[in-house]
Formats: sequence, C-alpha cells, structure tokens
Amino acid sequence: MADDTQAYKGPKRVFSGVQPTGDLHLGNYLGALKKFVALQDDMECVYCIVDLHAITVWQDPKELADQTRQIAAAYLASGVDPAKAIVYNQSAVRAHSELAWYFNCVARIGWLNRMTQFKDKAGKNSEKMSVGLYDYPVLQAADILAFKATHVPVGEDQKQHLELTRDIAAKFNHDFNAPNFFPLCEPLIKGPGARIMSLRDGTAKMSKSDPSDNSRINLTDDADKIAKKIRKAKTDAGEMPADIEGLEGRPEIANLVGIYAALAERTDADILAQYGGQGFGGFKSDLADVAVAALQPITDLMVRYLSDPEELNRILAKAADRATEIADPIVADVRKIIGFCGS
Repeated sequence: MADDTQAYKGPKRVFSGVQPTGDLHLGNYLGALKKFVALQDDMECVYCIVDLHAITVWQDPKELADQTRQIAAAYLASGVDPAKAIVYNQSAVRAHSELAWYFNCVARIGWLNRMTQFKDKAGKNSEKMSVGLYDYPVLQAADILAFKATHVPVGEDQKQHLELTRDIAAKFNHDFNAPNFFPLCEPLIKGPGARIMSLRDGTAKMSKSDPSDNSRINLTDDADKIAKKIRKAKTDAGEMPADIEGLEGRPEIANLVGIYAALAERTDADILAQYGGQGFGGFKSDLADVAVAALQPITDLMVRYLSDPEELNRILAKAADRATEIADPIVADVRKIIGFCGS
C-alpha cells in the first residue's frame, strides 16, 4: 500500500464532512473547523455537509435543510473562505451516490462486519437499523475518493473507516488493473484540540447527542451561557497541577487545560506553569474569558449568515457546481475502467 501512495501523482487534496444533525459545539470547532481554516491555505480543500449520511437515521424533512444551512454558516463563520475551499451539501453532487454503489460491489461483507461504530450505534437493535447505517462507511469511502482526496482530517473514532477507504481504493486499483488510479488517503489526526471531552465527564467525547446541554459549549451559545457552563464544568477536589505529569488520572482537569491551550494557542505546559498550585476558580474564570473571546465572533457571524438563508443556498449551490466539476470526470473514468457500455 505504501508503494501505491508514493506512486500516486495527482494533486494533494483534503476532504472532510460534517453531518447536519444537532448544534455544532466547541469540540467540532477545535477538532475540525479550526483545522479546516488552516488547511485551506496549504492544499485544495473540499468540505462537505454530509446530508446523505444524516438520513441513515430518521431526520425531520422540515428541519434537514435548516440544519444543513446551520452547518454551512458554522463553516463560513469559523473562517472557511468559499473563494479558497469548496463548501457544499453532499446530496447536491450525484457522484457520491453513484460511486458508493460501485464501491458496494468492491467492498466485502466481512470488512463491514468489522466496523465497530455500527456495532456501537446499533447495540442490540442491529436488525432494526437501516441498511444505510450499516453501509455508511462505503458511502464515506465514495465521498473521499470521488475527489481522489489524499488527506482526510478525522477523529480517532473515524480512523477505522479511513482504513476501509484505503482497502476499497487498493482493491479497486488491483481488481481493475488500474494502478494508482485512486490514492490511499492519509489521516490528519494530530494537533491541539484533536479530541475535546465532555464538560461533565472527562472520559467521554463532547457530543451533540449528549442529553445534558451543560456537557458541551455550542457555537450558538452566548457569552453568559459559555461562562456559566465553564464555571459548572466538572473538576475534582485537588488543585491545579504544575506540570503535565500532574494531569495523569485527572481527565476533567486535563480536558479543561487542553481547551484553554487550544483556544489560546498555547501549550498545556504553559497553562500549567501559570496556574499550578492554585484553586480552580481563577483558572475557570480566565478560561471563560478566553472561550468567549474566541467563540463570540463566530456566533455573531453565524447569526448574520442564518438571517439570509437564500444567500447560504446560493453559496452552497455554487460550491456544488465546483465539486461536480471535480468529481464527475473521476466517476466517468471509473465507469470506463469497470467496462460499462457507452462510457
């Protein structure tokens, strides 16, 4: 596989997507959106609102379009520039669905049976889940490879799906004697804020689906709500440690220090050197100030974008045209490689 990756001669391209379900939160911003902004100056970037993935579980049709626009507003308000990066909704580009079917005929049942995320989501109700939820990773592979993306910003929970994407790409290249047609994409995981945890449980990832709103800071929260949530964030009975070793076995403190460092663009060690040996009151107060300063401008911009849904529709449609211009020729080549008549 390494030889395939090195031999691929196409352009470096980033692909990533966010589902239009629930409010985006601090973890999405630090773990994804902030990184998206940085990447757009270094490589060609395709950022997708994955509404096809969203409908693998029930979505209210009356809300889906509004949720899609909300994610688009979050992308733009966070600093993703539609003049530099492509920001569009998945369902507007037919290449995703078409390539997913071709990959369904390349992927193997055993590969999908090993995907732990489906098992985690379905639990004991797997027989009642949609085929789409089971097949989700194959569509994800199509998302990435429709653009021949070489790099994908992912969290640890998606790393297994990216490995499946690489397996599908390698098998397609081998089965159809098309060496290096698809790249074997690489994950982009490292960096500050890569995994932000719940404010109520430092061992659980911050999540849109957590029933407790106090577990997360939403990008739509105002300054007062942000400060209140940080003040209420779970700590322990000790004091602020003075060094990295002192964070061991203290997941809630480690999470808050990591949030502070990521928002202030400082290191964990630097934060601990400033607050080590102190109580949590001063640290939390300063963290609230840092969080408000970083997030309030994003919230304000999101409100402005969402006040003009037709403008958001126009931005998404224009970007979908650009995405189609990249993906359609790739899928046309796939049809020729497979051997379809008239391709």
